[in-house]
Amino acid sequence: MKRLNNLYDSICSISNLYEAYSKARKGKSKSYGVQKFEENLDANINQIYCELISGTYKTSEYKVFSIFEPKERIVYRLPFRDRVVHHAIMNVLESIWVPIFITHTYSCIKGRGIHKALKHIRRDLKDYENTHYCLKLDIRKFYPSINHNILKDIVRKKIKDLRLLSLLDGIIDSAPGLPIGNYLSQYLANLYLTYFDHWLKENLGVKYYYRYADDMVILSSDKDYLHQTRLRIRDFLQQELELDLKSNYQIFPVDTNGIDFIGYVFFHSHILLRKRIKKNLCKKVAKLEKQNTSLRIYKRSICSHLGWAKHCNSRNLMKSIIKNEEMLISLHLK
Repeated sequence: MKRLNNLYDSICSISNLYEAYSKARKGKSKSYGVQKFEENLDANINQIYCELISGTYKTSEYKVFSIFEPKERIVYRLPFRDRVVHHAIMNVLESIWVPIFITHTYSCIKGRGIHKALKHIRRDLKDYENTHYCLKLDIRKFYPSINHNILKDIVRKKIKDLRLLSLLDGIIDSAPGLPIGNYLSQYLANLYLTYFDHWLKENLGVKYYYRYADDMVILSSDKDYLHQTRLRIRDFLQQELELDLKSNYQIFPVDTNGIDFIGYVFFHSHILLRKRIKKNLCKKVAKLEKQNTSLRIYKRSICSHLGWAKHCNSRNLMKSIIKNEEMLISLHLK
């Protein structure tokens, strides 16, 4: 594999830093950190440039807090200037790293995401004979468990630019594991597992495999084969990446349990919304029905859920929970 050099100057360039700033502020223009940065935009961009060029840039102190939905997690937040640096790095490295990722990994990759995963699984489930059973598993405390030395070795498989490696090493060592909340973390997490993905596909010859972050699904015609594959995955992750699988793995017939993955439950004949998403939609609709709100506000309030629903077999669900006649007509349900 060819290792790349002479990348650092492109990352540090003033034009790249302004482009990174523009990307980093998207959807966050009203936040205090962005507005404070923009008060002296040119000076702040120039300060980052000088620190990068001189090799004196250091990751700022994190603000650490917990979130509890959809599950409890510790989130790390950096000042906006560090987010600009992360975007500047990825402006250059995205085109280098993304081609390494296999087609069937979806998290945080442009042009993929949940709906590309849904499309692939829906297509592959047409091969009923070879997708009768499902192995579903994920990694225990994936982000906090990532080993810095192993990650640095993986980064070096593709990059040999010493100044860039020093910058990346500093960011990697700025927090335990990989901090959830860092823009760069989502790419580094994918990179950490990408050679495992290739081993699974190319060495084990697994045909139907899908990964979203650390959630994995494998389909097969043979239940025993899935049990053996799980053991080989467990050993590889422990020995090569110092990661452990959760003990709550499942092996089951697809049409008995359904594959609960990426917000949907997949069967061979149909696809349903995940129970939690359906429950949240029902609560929101019930609240809107009581408020007797306008159609425009009604539709805007549930537009994200409508986005989920339109990709699965949800017609009967929507008709049963939505009582607003105008809404039903606008959704072509009446």
